[in-house]
Amino acid sequence: MVFSVAFQMDHIGSVDIDADSTFVLALEAQSRGHTLYHYLPDALTLNGEQVIAAAQRLKLRREAGNHYMLGALEAVDLASVDVVHMRQDPPFDMSYITATYLLERVHPNTLVVNDPAHVRNAPEKLFMIRYPELLPPTLISRYPDEINAFRAEHKDIVVKPLFSNGGFGVFHIGPEDENLNALIEMHSAINREPLMVQKYLPEVREGDRRIILIDGVAAGAINRIPQPGEARSNMHVGGRPVKWEMTARDWEICEAIGPDLRERGLILVGIDVIGDYLTEINVTSPTGLQEIGRFDGVNLEAQIWDAIESRF
Repeated sequence: MVFSVAFQMDHIGSVDIDADSTFVLALEAQSRGHTLYHYLPDALTLNGEQVIAAAQRLKLRREAGNHYMLGALEAVDLASVDVVHMRQDPPFDMSYITATYLLERVHPNTLVVNDPAHVRNAPEKLFMIRYPELLPPTLISRYPDEINAFRAEHKDIVVKPLFSNGGFGVFHIGPEDENLNALIEMHSAINREPLMVQKYLPEVREGDRRIILIDGVAAGAINRIPQPGEARSNMHVGGRPVKWEMTARDWEICEAIGPDLRERGLILVGIDVIGDYLTEINVTSPTGLQEIGRFDGVNLEAQIWDAIESRF
């Protein structure tokens, strides 16, 4: 089977070809003979019943500094393509949500990965509250009294914005830190969302695991070690990936959430685990495919494409 495949993503010129998961997903599709299109997240138009993308034909090569070729801009009716990958980076803002509504107009006749309605209903830090037994102590609130009471109970805490990514805006606040109220005030001045506050897990110094699930089944994992003096282990902020053998607790977490992911059409998901606790479920544009491939000698992008093609 030969498919036409559209990638909704940040500009292909900006990707790191040795780390970016979208790049290898597209490269695998190209190796299977599929026709590729590339368009930016703001390039969608709804005209009557048609969802049109201002897209360009895409060809890829693994050659640093010369890794892509784009054709002429054309109006592509997304109902005419077989697969759309929604792979732009968060933040998960109203623009992102709008894109899910537009892509929902063509799914499932055009297979959107991941299912846009369930992406909309599963923002990373909120979807996981379905599984309180898997989480560290967690508070979601914008009220200073509630947040201060949570810190008084748990001493060390981590404060996160709900809809950012890559470790942006994540703070480790100790029991004597005088900046908590100022942080709450600054956040409240910028947006109206509550904050997520969790008990600090000292196990993060030993790493924050990224586990990739394909169709709800764990397919591989890496551990990400934070830099000295850094509480965040995201690779965006310098976390160092190392090989990881999944533990019994890792498997237990994946088996608890996997059926829900599969039922919701969330084909490619990346979860984060610190110590014994689930800390995020990433359904928008999870990363880690290349790092896992190098450590474990597996081709997760091929497994993902096998899962996609099995739906046709």
